[in-house]
Amino acid sequence: MKKFFIWMNIIYERAMLFVFIVALLIICYGLYDAYYVYHKASDNDYLKYKPVVGETVLEDSPITQDMVAWITIDGTNIDYPIMQSDSNTEYLNKDPYGNYSLSGSIFLDSRNSSDFSDPYSILYGHHMEYGKMFGALDEYLKPEYLNKYNNGTLMLGRDAKAAYPIRLFACVKVSAYDDNALEPGNLDSILKVIDEHAEYINTSIEKSEHIIALSTCTEPVSTNRLIVFGYIYE
Repeated sequence: MKKFFIWMNIIYERAMLFVFIVALLIICYGLYDAYYVYHKASDNDYLKYKPVVGETVLEDSPITQDMVAWITIDGTNIDYPIMQSDSNTEYLNKDPYGNYSLSGSIFLDSRNSSDFSDPYSILYGHHMEYGKMFGALDEYLKPEYLNKYNNGTLMLGRDAKAAYPIRLFACVKVSAYDDNALEPGNLDSILKVIDEHAEYINTSIEKSEHIIALSTCTEPVSTNRLIVFGYIYE
């Protein structure tokens, strides 16, 4: 009987050691995964391939041919290529190089024209920590932030054949199932959504016939969306 208890103690100790090692591996993987996602979201290597108006795009750019534009919002971390495919799910977990990435890419709604000639164009991006990707959009719920950091630039194509100024003027929270907010449509329906949901609108900004929306999730598991609206000036 004594030997039995000794063996049971040995088995128990080894089982606990095994559980501890597994738990440690899970923690290590979680830390690595968090670091990897953050690193990909803040990958400044993209900036090496940022096009310049009037100059030929780098021929060795690894960014895929799905790149349709580049967006920069002054004073924020938003400075990324914009991707577009025939599906709104492809670039949710794929970086601009075409590789798997939990941080995904900034991408244009598949229903929109790639030259941003539609009255309403919608961009999507993950809500990342430290203001990466579209994580900076939270700040636009504050009127003082919206008034300060509302200038941006939209460069079209891989060769930056045109550069349009952007002025951000409103921020709203809506349901992901709100067809009016996340459905490319006419300006009247979009302006109605803004009037109904925005707590603050910068009315001093000159209006345009083209509106761009920057959309992201508000929480990791949520059906709500945070949308910042801006005017595009040709």
